[in-house]
Amino acid sequence: MPRSLCLTRDCLGLVTRIECVIKPLAGDRGLWTLICAAGMAGSQPTAIKAQGPFFGPHAAEEVLAAIVQSLAQQGYGECSEPPIWSLHQQAELRRLNDSQRRHPGTYRLRPDTDGQS
Repeated sequence: MPRSLCLTRDCLGLVTRIECVIKPLAGDRGLWTLICAAGMAGSQPTAIKAQGPFFGPHAAEEVLAAIVQSLAQQGYGECSEPPIWSLHQQAELRRLNDSQRRHPGTYRLRPDTDGQS
């Protein structure tokens, strides 16, 4: 699975675009994040979401693969066009890294199992 991709869906002449990228978080702790930007093609993104942090890029790639599979069932297909929202994703990565520096150690790395025996 690539570490970045673009998906599009044409519905009644409107093209919806989703760009996803996997990036390392600052701090050399082996943590990675998945950042997705979505909106209408030819416009600014209307939503930017991040998931993670993940231990290593492979864990993030598994989540990205599941997202791609779900979106494919909704009619999205891979697009070969270059990314257009990289700056928006980079800004989100900076925000995540700043938050991590201000609040170190507050991330739940496996929220589905935290606090369970």
